[in-house]
Amino acid sequence: MHMAIRILLAEDMNMIRGALVALLDLEPDMEVVCELERGDQILDGALRHRPDVAVIDIDLPGLDGLSAAALLADRLPDCRTLILTSLGRPGTLRRALAAQVAGFLLKDAPPHELAAAVRSVVAGKRVIDSQLALSAWNSMESPLTGRETEVLQLAAEGLEPVEIARQLKLSTGTVRNYLTTSVSKLNARNRVDAIKIARDADWLT
Repeated sequence: MHMAIRILLAEDMNMIRGALVALLDLEPDMEVVCELERGDQILDGALRHRPDVAVIDIDLPGLDGLSAAALLADRLPDCRTLILTSLGRPGTLRRALAAQVAGFLLKDAPPHELAAAVRSVVAGKRVIDSQLALSAWNSMESPLTGRETEVLQLAAEGLEPVEIARQLKLSTGTVRNYLTTSVSKLNARNRVDAIKIARDADWLT
């Protein structure tokens, strides 16, 4: 008889968490040893319960799922991480891979896929939802330079060119030039449109 796969589950919505726990506990080879609702509880919970797999929602209060996954990779490398997301955004997948996540699954995947993904990551494989992988491969790299992205990010946060110039120690004219270039590079109608395009493509944080 093999030991059951020990699972830590972090999901902030009670109903979804309950459903996932019930689902995983139905599997004869799995046991949920720790349930959490906050991202900043994950590392402590994992160090205490030593799970084989951490199933983590990407959007958690306290600390987001990817930051928690990066902490786990650093402090508890034996624990594999499976991220659940409802956002199929390509930039998120790139961040997940950088955080050494073993699996990445959409929340609306069929239940049997979650159990299969848990078994796969425990076996040392990497599991990535095919829809997410496709959108990541189809997504372009940002055409904006680092400075253009920085200026557009601050504009997205509601700062006016004068304030951006002060913060980045640039002249207001230079900031306006960066914004104009960003608008034309993104084929946007105006600054607001450029911010929306860059956000949708996950080029802004």
